[in-house]
Amino acid sequence: MIQPASPPAPLPPTENRLLALLRRAGLLDWFLLGLVGAVALAYLIPDFGSKSSPIPWKAITTAGVALIFFFYGLRLSLDKLQAGLRNWRLHVVVQLITFVAFPVLALLFRPLFEGQKGVQLWQSIFFLCTLPSTVSTSVVMVSIARGNLPAAIFNASISSLLGILLTPLWTSLFLHTSADGGHLWGLALSLTWQVILPVVAGVLLNQRFGAFAERHKGRLRISDQIVILLIVFTAFCESFAEGIFRSYAPADVALLGLGMVGLYLAIFGVVWGLSRLLGFSREDRITALFCGSKKSLVHGSVMASLLFPGMAGTGLLLLPLMLYHALQIILASMMAQHLGRQPQAQDVANFVSTTRLK
Repeated sequence: MIQPASPPAPLPPTENRLLALLRRAGLLDWFLLGLVGAVALAYLIPDFGSKSSPIPWKAITTAGVALIFFFYGLRLSLDKLQAGLRNWRLHVVVQLITFVAFPVLALLFRPLFEGQKGVQLWQSIFFLCTLPSTVSTSVVMVSIARGNLPAAIFNASISSLLGILLTPLWTSLFLHTSADGGHLWGLALSLTWQVILPVVAGVLLNQRFGAFAERHKGRLRISDQIVILLIVFTAFCESFAEGIFRSYAPADVALLGLGMVGLYLAIFGVVWGLSRLLGFSREDRITALFCGSKKSLVHGSVMASLLFPGMAGTGLLLLPLMLYHALQIILASMMAQHLGRQPQAQDVANFVSTTRLK
């Protein structure tokens, strides 16, 4: 008689607890592992994803972002969109956090930076704080976390357009800049083609193809994440190819990274506190958190070249933004994946309690 195979030995209790903690935190999610892999691959082969590559990465990622917003628009009916736009308190909070709370917080910490090196570092941090929110990643994270998607699209889009005016205004007040208005309007036109028009086209086609988009929203979500991985890969390839990190010791980068963690957590606390104080719903709190706490690496790179042409310290100017960009994607991905798996009755506070080490 054949004896049944014995079950595999259970993992040690400590390893079980570790795996459970990693799963709750979202650290075993394929998307987060893909983000880490994209950065590592960019470090190993930076030329493959940089401007010198024969592959037209910019056209690919631009088309990918446009498709993201087209399919988001396809899943939005005009009624849902109008309902989202009427939520003016949420929109005011997100834009005030993005363009007022961030720069004011940087100004409050200005006295802590002394000497020429300290002043240059503060200028780069202040530049980061004046930038608009991300577009594609903010909306993707809100979608994954099951937040208020119409409001997220509106806030991410309007933030990008407002940034064309407000980022040069803030930097002209406290930094020495040189901006060409024609280039700024060209940036506005690019955002219109890449973001606004695809959303409008999708909304107009909602009645005919909206049901199709809803049936395949799981596959569309995976395609969204693949586009984000391509954006991260090409952005880090360009930075490594230009040697942005070469002139900084690992300890300097680590210390600056800790500062960016502090900035992220401070803004997170402000957004969370305001959202609770104003009585926002779970969906609106998610949208406020993901849209209000992010800064755009794409816009920052473009704005740096427009506002500081020929500046020798452009690498230093972009270093805090690069660190903050990586941090916000990793933390936001963990949080979005966690929230997306939770019942609607639970809120973002559970993320902190379930990932805390006992």
